[in-house]
Amino acid sequence: MTHARQALGLEGETRACQAVEARGYRVLARRYRTRHGEIDIVARHESAIVFVEVKTRRGGAFGDPAAAVTWQKQRRLVAMASDYLARHRLERCAVRFDVVSVEFHADRGPVVTIIPDAFRPGW
Repeated sequence: MTHARQALGLEGETRACQAVEARGYRVLARRYRTRHGEIDIVARHESAIVFVEVKTRRGGAFGDPAAAVTWQKQRRLVAMASDYLARHRLERCAVRFDVVSVEFHADRGPVVTIIPDAFRPGW
């Protein structure tokens, strides 16, 4: 991954954190690493632990960023969430998976869209 793409991703995650915090989420972790990969944001919102996948794009040329959360990615997110819940002894908490898309447009700045409960695992 190029430095420019990494910087864009980090900026998207920062914007996503600001957006979810503005909606009352409390960010517990950013870039939580497991053997299955990395969870962008782990947060608490009301009584639920929320695992947030952030997708960032520059412009709209490649379509909706949230569409990049394929069923394969969803499966990996569920595995990573299971790891987080077990390590933090939170197995009995309500869990939700949100997706945040961040699109940077030259003419109007960033557009952040939060999709609560974007998918549900088959636990």
